[in-house]
Amino acid sequence: MKTHCSFFNSLTGKLENFRPLQKKSVSIYVCGITPEGPAHLGHAFTYTSFDALIRYLTYKGFKVNYTQNVTDIDDDILRKAKTEKRDWRELGSFWTDKFLSDLKFLNIQAPTHYVKRQIQSKKSLQSLKT
Repeated sequence: MKTHCSFFNSLTGKLENFRPLQKKSVSIYVCGITPEGPAHLGHAFTYTSFDALIRYLTYKGFKVNYTQNVTDIDDDILRKAKTEKRDWRELGSFWTDKFLSDLKFLNIQAPTHYVKRQIQSKKSLQSLKT
């Protein structure tokens, strides 16, 4: 199967041939949610778009290493947990589980690596190198 792919580069305004850094292998990092409440249509659009891209690259013969994070600790989550009188970890886990359930319902493929912010960023960077 021919692996030639072209994408529109919004910076140059041109259709350009895709050249991965490693032959037949592509790493993609997508920012995940901050689980402080229910997912919305913007989340669905983002993840269905990247799902389509990943499926296309896989179809074209690329091995895709897809990493997505979840910002499971930040000021917004701490504030929301305090307002709701809930532990921030429980709040984050609850909405992360709901989000993952929504993705499954939409038939969006799970990432290769799903990294929580409270896990060291070194691990996140390491997943991009594999």
